[in-house]
Amino acid sequence: MDTSNTHLVLTAMLAPAFFLTATASLLLSANNRLARIIDRARALLRDLPGIEDQAERVLYERRIALQRVRSMAILRAGQLLYVAISCFVGTSLTVAVDAFTGHRLGTLPVWLASIGVLALFAASLLLARESTLAVTAINEEMDHRPKRKEPSSS
Repeated sequence: MDTSNTHLVLTAMLAPAFFLTATASLLLSANNRLARIIDRARALLRDLPGIEDQAERVLYERRIALQRVRSMAILRAGQLLYVAISCFVGTSLTVAVDAFTGHRLGTLPVWLASIGVLALFAASLLLARESTLAVTAINEEMDHRPKRKEPSSS
């Protein structure tokens, strides 16, 4: 392999690194969001047994159900982001292997990169959906917050 071809292969191997950086940032964000969702669900579950008012209990159960939907959206997004990372790393590896084997892998690197981009796109849609659910959850909690007791005028 001549020097100019080596540089082309290295350049092609590094191109997925830009996608890897974006994907890793989204994955870090998704994992942080999942941790916050779990903390919120645990707090709701901890409070639930002490609630005797049926209407308030229904509100808490609805909040818990919403946290479950949010956690599943984040979980799926995280799984897709791991798929994307694997595809982008696989793209880099197949570009190198393809160069050493005389370009026998055909379009495999392109397919891997395309699958990675599609997984990244799908994960982004799920993360956007979860953000909408988070706003729905906080709005619902603000709309149904406990009433403050008025101080007695004695």
